Amino acid sequence: MRQILGFFIAVALLSGCQTADDALTTNSTPVAVTGPAASAIAGDMASRLVEQIGPASAATTIKMEKDPSEFATALEAALKGWGYTVVTDGKVAKDVKPLELAYAIEGFDGQVLARVSTPSIAVGRAYTPTVAGAVPASPLSIMQRN
Repeated sequence: MRQILGFFIAVALLSGCQTADDALTTNSTPVAVTGPAASAIAGDMASRLVEQIGPASAATTIKMEKDPSEFATALEAALKGWGYTVVTDGKVAKDVKPLELAYAIEGFDGQVLARVSTPSIAVGRAYTPTVAGAVPASPLSIMQRN
């Protein structure tokens, strides 16, 4: 009888260690966003960033890392369209303090998660790629840093 009781206790304890097959993972997949989707996402993210940091002035320079991807090229073009000076080669004048810009774009469950950030603000949003571009699939996420 004690062996059966011990068996049931062991089974009860071990059953708590199992996880379902459809558990969420923390892995995201780097995705190459190209063509109209890259332009649509970059244009939307640039406009949302501009809403947060304000319009460009003569002294506003944005520094980005050099990246040959279509999304990076589209983001650079979108920021220039808003009047910003964008530097990708790291060469800025000594009297200019550029605004450092970082971005990330990843795929998850058929959607694209995009984030653009500066040292003081980060904006992010999920998009659903379409043949004609991309459609926002989530509200805009804004994080302000002190």
